[in-house]
Amino acid sequence: MLRDLLTRLLFAPCSLLCAGVNSSNPINSTNPSKPSNPVVRVNISVHELTPSDAHEWDAYVRTHPRGTLYHLSGWKTVIQKSYGHRTYYLMAVTDRPRSGEKEEVHEASDESRDSAGPSVVGILPLVHLKHPLFGNSLVSIPFFDMGGILADDKDTEETLLSAAVVLGRRLKIDTIELRQTQGGLDSSLSPLGYCAQEPPKPNNSTNSTNSKNPRNSSNPINPINPTNPITCTTRSHKVRMVLRLPESSALLMDTFKAKLRSQIKKPLKEGLISRIGGRELLDDFYKVFSINMRDLGSPVHSRELIAQVLDVFSETARIVMIYKNDSPVACSVIMGFGDMLENPWASALREYSSLSPNMLLYWSMLTYACDHGFRYFDFGRSSPDEGTYRFKEQWGAKPMPLYWHYVSLDGKSEDTGGLEKSRFEKAIQYWQKLPVPVTRILGPRIRKYISL
Repeated sequence: MLRDLLTRLLFAPCSLLCAGVNSSNPINSTNPSKPSNPVVRVNISVHELTPSDAHEWDAYVRTHPRGTLYHLSGWKTVIQKSYGHRTYYLMAVTDRPRSGEKEEVHEASDESRDSAGPSVVGILPLVHLKHPLFGNSLVSIPFFDMGGILADDKDTEETLLSAAVVLGRRLKIDTIELRQTQGGLDSSLSPLGYCAQEPPKPNNSTNSTNSKNPRNSSNPINPINPTNPITCTTRSHKVRMVLRLPESSALLMDTFKAKLRSQIKKPLKEGLISRIGGRELLDDFYKVFSINMRDLGSPVHSRELIAQVLDVFSETARIVMIYKNDSPVACSVIMGFGDMLENPWASALREYSSLSPNMLLYWSMLTYACDHGFRYFDFGRSSPDEGTYRFKEQWGAKPMPLYWHYVSLDGKSEDTGGLEKSRFEKAIQYWQKLPVPVTRILGPRIRKYISL
């Protein structure tokens, strides 16, 4: 359980807690003070991803049942080159075959897990965000809905979480944020699953391991420094909306109600057209995207971030544009991973809302997904019963929960209850009044530190 794991970390010797996490100084999970147990996997070491490891990392992500687009190693390049954040992509490996142990996730014949050499058994991508206003944290991963730990088993998951805590202490961060698609590998045993349990905690909707501690209902005690306990909270207030797709766009259209089909046809009757491409559409995309973000009162991502996505993921990343008389009025980015087509960004200009460009935009993405063999379409993150949730629900999308775990290293419970929009309401109002060219300059300098 997470409390036990964190207690072990609190009593850990300085040689471990002060160690760096890098390829030349791996963290070994073996405890020399305890006898070796032949049933449990031993000699799990964690090192930082190197360029030569990228193929193995990605092969592991692609074959893991909970691997997502945002676990891929390419995001390390995207984030570093566009925003300059320091990244720590932690990879857990074993230095010998798992003799007599049943494989839980992957087949032994998998090329990336050849028993003749080190075998990847888990990964954890982390990005360091540090700003006086927005905090000091390690996030897996910022700007997107998913990330967190992928592991073969509970031991490896704990090893990676331990390494993250060690790294966090060295960097003097406040919080580690893990954006998981599930509570953990085992909801009753694993540290992340333990975080995700629902304890009785009045006046607070977030979940916490703290109520499980009979000695202290608010914080686990750090016996070395009682003023610096470690806490863990979990939020599952957001969902991703996912639509299962039929074999063709024609079959998909047949599943829609008459009202939705009429809404899709309306922009076509108004003369709107769609185009799908790559970098050649980037200027049009960013024009619409930056205007929409200004109207929403949100700092816009940098143009370079989108450019890096198109370059690093050139095989699967595409821009979808909607035009009215050659003027761009709506846009999105789509990216494929396995049988899922993701939609990380979408925008439309309010002045053209009467023409329903959003309906054609989403129909174009769904058509692309069906015609290119994808079985699912991810509409992205929403809050249940809010406007965007209902918009996605009308297409047939179903909610899938997201579990965002916050491990606080400074002893303070993460203030996950106060949403950024309410905290910065006045800033949002002022931002909406700024000229768009100004927001394109200032926006990325702020947005790079906002993890959402």
